[in-house]
Amino acid sequence: MNTDFSFYNAFVELFTKQDSSLQFSTIKFWILFVVFFAFFISIRNRKRTVMMSYVIVFSLFIAYKANGWYMALLPATMLISWLLTEAMKRTTGQKTRKWWLAVIVVIDLMPLLYFKYTNFFIASINSLFHSNFALLDILLPVGLSFYTFQTISYSVDVYKQKISYDVDLLEYAFYITFFPLLFAGPITRTDTLVPQLRQRKKVDQILVNTGFWLLVLGLLKKGLVADYIAEYNNWVFDEPTAYSGFEVFMGTIGFHVQLYCDFSGYSDMAIGLAAIMGFKLLPNFNSPYKSLNVTEFWRRWHISLSTWFRDYLYIPLGGNRKGEARTYLNNFVTMVVAGLWHGASWMFVIWGGIHGAALVVHKACRQLFLDKIKDTWWVKLAAWTLTMVTVWTAWIFFRAKDMNTLSDVFSQVFCNFDWAYLQPFVQRRTMWVVFVMVALIIHVCLPESWETKIKGWVIKAHWIVKLIIFALVVQLIINFSQNGVQPLLYSQF
Repeated sequence: MNTDFSFYNAFVELFTKQDSSLQFSTIKFWILFVVFFAFFISIRNRKRTVMMSYVIVFSLFIAYKANGWYMALLPATMLISWLLTEAMKRTTGQKTRKWWLAVIVVIDLMPLLYFKYTNFFIASINSLFHSNFALLDILLPVGLSFYTFQTISYSVDVYKQKISYDVDLLEYAFYITFFPLLFAGPITRTDTLVPQLRQRKKVDQILVNTGFWLLVLGLLKKGLVADYIAEYNNWVFDEPTAYSGFEVFMGTIGFHVQLYCDFSGYSDMAIGLAAIMGFKLLPNFNSPYKSLNVTEFWRRWHISLSTWFRDYLYIPLGGNRKGEARTYLNNFVTMVVAGLWHGASWMFVIWGGIHGAALVVHKACRQLFLDKIKDTWWVKLAAWTLTMVTVWTAWIFFRAKDMNTLSDVFSQVFCNFDWAYLQPFVQRRTMWVVFVMVALIIHVCLPESWETKIKGWVIKAHWIVKLIIFALVVQLIINFSQNGVQPLLYSQF
């Protein structure tokens, strides 16, 4: 009787209690999703207003689970932005429309600026002027950065008349609150999602099977690899002086792998969930660690964010239309702002500056001599090595909590490095090394044709085979879980 009562309490709490640890790779989420999906499939192809309303309610419920009553910020932001955009749409004068857009963007950004950057501003003032203003107790709502960018992109696209149809409030609410995108994107445009809401079509079985493949892939990346190797990486960056230079170096390589598997795995699961529901989203990663230059890296890494900054910041700043010097400046400024978007810290600003400088150097060198060099195997290897060293160095700035930590990491790597630690390290952390090496080999060396063949086989497999694959993946995650599910890295951004 006590066991039954405890199970009942746990089930009730699952649907009523806030839980900031809720992620796509947790059992809790999958229980909620199965309950949601059981009813969703019965209304998916019926009256679309009922379907959209149901998904919106569930999305707001997920937002509540993650944020508590901070969740109210999401529908409030959504409603205000849509109403103001509708008012702008009815305005005819170009100058007046521009003012409307400026007001909308400022209002959309206000919650983000307050929750994410208030303490950063206070701390910077204290540092500059040696003042002692107290920091505020502010909690950043999960997903705020991502849905803010979606509201802005919609308003700007309406202003530029890129959207040739009216988006009603229900469609807009679905687009902004859609729960697969809620925690950490990918940042989706209106033209990707809303037209699919207006199409009455049968379930695309290929899309659903592709969604299953992406879910399995995402669980392997996030739930198995990223979460397993995260613990050691965290130890290294929390106290780098407690480890040898070789051990610290391995921790930096581990973070290089962890961040990619964590975020690309999450993106795979988000896109996979949407696909199972019948909605096709654009890919967010395309083997970025195969890139031969930083420009290519940003065409492959977090594609939805890089294209957002390209379309809504780089191009409005002038893009490449105002001469070489201005193009280089626009690239640099865009990446610095992208760095600041990732977090309210000067470490993120420096990270963005490194990538901005690397983009400028690459574009300048391409015009001077790079385009004249033949693409031999050795040239590609040298280009890839230089790119990965740049990305690896920048990731250390990205991960280090402050300049002291950064200094300790580089000091250990460059001043206390000894290959003698290799054998004992491999012996003590065999599975960590296996996960990191396998992940690097797959994401750096595996030909895309092989990936396509494996994906095709899983998609075409019988549902019983799919069920066995899913069960095996879940069992692997359980067997190798260390301290439970690790927090999604990008949820803090």
